[in-house]
Amino acid sequence: MVSSLEQLDALMSPPGRALLDRLPDHDLSGTEVLRLGAEIRRELPAEVVAAAFTLHALRRRARAKFARAGEMVFTRAGLEQASAEPVARHRAARFRGAGSLADLCTGIGGDLLVLAAEAPTLAVDRDPLHLRMAAINASIYGGGAGVTTLLADVRDVSLAGIEAVFVDPARRDGGGRTGPRRSEPPLEWCLGLAERVPRVGIKAAPGLDVAAVPPAWEIEFIADERELKEGVLWSPGLARTPRRATVLPEGHTLLPVPGAPVPIAPPGPFLLDPNPAVTRAGLVEDLARALGAWKIDDRIAFLSADGPTASPFARTLRVLASLPWHPKRIQARLRELDVGAVDIRRRGLPGDVEEIRRRLSLRGAHRATLVMTRVEDRPWCFVCTDPEESHVNPSGIEGGPGARGDGDRA
Repeated sequence: MVSSLEQLDALMSPPGRALLDRLPDHDLSGTEVLRLGAEIRRELPAEVVAAAFTLHALRRRARAKFARAGEMVFTRAGLEQASAEPVARHRAARFRGAGSLADLCTGIGGDLLVLAAEAPTLAVDRDPLHLRMAAINASIYGGGAGVTTLLADVRDVSLAGIEAVFVDPARRDGGGRTGPRRSEPPLEWCLGLAERVPRVGIKAAPGLDVAAVPPAWEIEFIADERELKEGVLWSPGLARTPRRATVLPEGHTLLPVPGAPVPIAPPGPFLLDPNPAVTRAGLVEDLARALGAWKIDDRIAFLSADGPTASPFARTLRVLASLPWHPKRIQARLRELDVGAVDIRRRGLPGDVEEIRRRLSLRGAHRATLVMTRVEDRPWCFVCTDPEESHVNPSGIEGGPGARGDGDRA
């Protein structure tokens, strides 16, 4: 792997770049590595050849994060922690208009490459290899001229003349394998930056303890489609709302929707599964008000609606059957519906998903979604399909808490 500035310099030299250009545009097999390695080691030192093979593999992996991954430089740890380019671009837009920026804990520059397009940016990191990589990656995206790098601990850096700061603290295991992850620098220090610079953005883990965030700050949770990526904390100088849920790649944003408490009522013919960004942002009721939906349980995030609802903030499922959680009854119902494969979603109920799937022993022709949850605090099950799929014909929603007969709505 690329483990030193000397190796990075060798790879960025004309011979090193020529070597990288020679590598095929696919994942290398063990046989190819041996063959190419034997050929190339006649021209370059073995450690440089090995670093080139590692960088080639990392560039392949980085395509999921960066549009120009094939030109960039990485370490394995740097790539894992780096923000994906679409997320970084979404965040960078909040800093638009600032005359100068600082990117603290810059890493390999996943945020720097878009921040530098907004304003001259000071990039700070205490890892000399990552800091050099960040400058190279920013230059690939055209922002290198506006970047100043500083090798230092971010806690020792003067921010005089800086108008806005973004910080991506490293996340480390805190209490063993099961303990919470702590940030370095600590969250308290990152929050304190707002006393020195008016506009501050802090990247946070999705499992962020929201109670630790001061009331005047905005908490944003970002998902890429249905995969929750991160939280972001915006200081009062950048905050626009207390909570926000954002869904990429389109950048749809859900804000609080004031109104009366959302009612709890029996399930209707459609089930809404909120995006995890909505759930983490605590905006499930706000989504319900926006969509005219209702809750089916006081503590469960699933919503219900009268009709199919197109929303970037929730997946809509058509309910084929609704019944108490009883494995044998569920198995019989699935067989009546000719269901042979299920995607199991569990919320509010314990259970081993794969063991449940095995015990159902299904052999039907159709696929459905099996939702394990609670309704009015009772273990419950929904058999669902996507609204546009009509090949499974429901014979009505079975009775249960508050149910009013086949096909009736709550």
